[in-house]
Amino acid sequence: MHPRALITGLAGQDGSYLAELLLDKGYEVHGIVRRTSIEDTEHKLKNLHAILDKIHMHVASLDNVLSLVRIIRNISPDECYHLAASSFVSYSFEDEISILGNNVNSTHYLLAALREFAPSCKFYFSGSSEMFGNAINSPQDENTPFNPRSIYGISKVAGFQLVKNYRQQYGFFACSGILYNHESQRRGYEFVTRKIVSSAVRIKFGLQEAVELGNLEARRDWGYAPDYVNAMWLMMHADSPDDYVIASGETHSVKEFAEAAFAHLDLDFNKYAKINLDLFRPTENIVLRGNPSKAMSMLKWKPTKSFDDIIKEMVEGEIKLYEPGRKTSDLLTPGDSK
Repeated sequence: MHPRALITGLAGQDGSYLAELLLDKGYEVHGIVRRTSIEDTEHKLKNLHAILDKIHMHVASLDNVLSLVRIIRNISPDECYHLAASSFVSYSFEDEISILGNNVNSTHYLLAALREFAPSCKFYFSGSSEMFGNAINSPQDENTPFNPRSIYGISKVAGFQLVKNYRQQYGFFACSGILYNHESQRRGYEFVTRKIVSSAVRIKFGLQEAVELGNLEARRDWGYAPDYVNAMWLMMHADSPDDYVIASGETHSVKEFAEAAFAHLDLDFNKYAKINLDLFRPTENIVLRGNPSKAMSMLKWKPTKSFDDIIKEMVEGEIKLYEPGRKTSDLLTPGDSK
């Protein structure tokens, strides 16, 4: 009998790669999606087009515990991967209530429903380097204290503690991955990496004149999304549940990323860059850089692509969107979203 997996955030970058990985391993894959995704599959489910006929989608809201209970009772999953979260990193407090409520409650609802109706199901929670926030040291590992400085980071710490509580109090197989930035050609346009790559390609094709960015010296630990998804699966198949930092272990500046992306198109980034002070984020006193030694040792995990290889793949993927015969609806101007 095929193992059965349930994924939240199925249509996102990580969810789509995870679904493909699990299908390749012989899983029956189920995913939770919003009703708006079903109504606009061309855009909302574009990452899943190649496997739509192989997966089972369930329309539900993660803030509705009854709908989650219904799904879990019906499919009785063997593994549950909780990847969905409200909002990428934001330093605005305007949406703090919804971000905190959605992220914390959805994690709690899933854990509680699984404990009641599928107690043998393994659970994975997707954490973030934003949990460390103003870190006290670099690189950060599993023993580094959390010090979040965004509502998103705070909500992720709360989710992490819920997972840890269920593991310790109920003997639940529940683990968390503290994931640093991870990129691919499926990255959303709201992220600076995709904005850079998309802008570079548009400039190359004469569709755009410049790219506006914030702090070019900001540094991030960037990895490859499919590698990080593989780490999720490895955590769920370890001898015992635990928490792991998943990172490349090296940092690069936004400027380095942009220069590499433009160079792949034989363009000089410095000729097209415009600095917009409104796009600056608060800087870290200590750089967020992960130490993945535990995952490498315990899970035998390791990255497969270099920083430059990741960027090259993103650029090549973006170029394909402009091939003859592509629908104009496939394309977004950087900063837009669908």
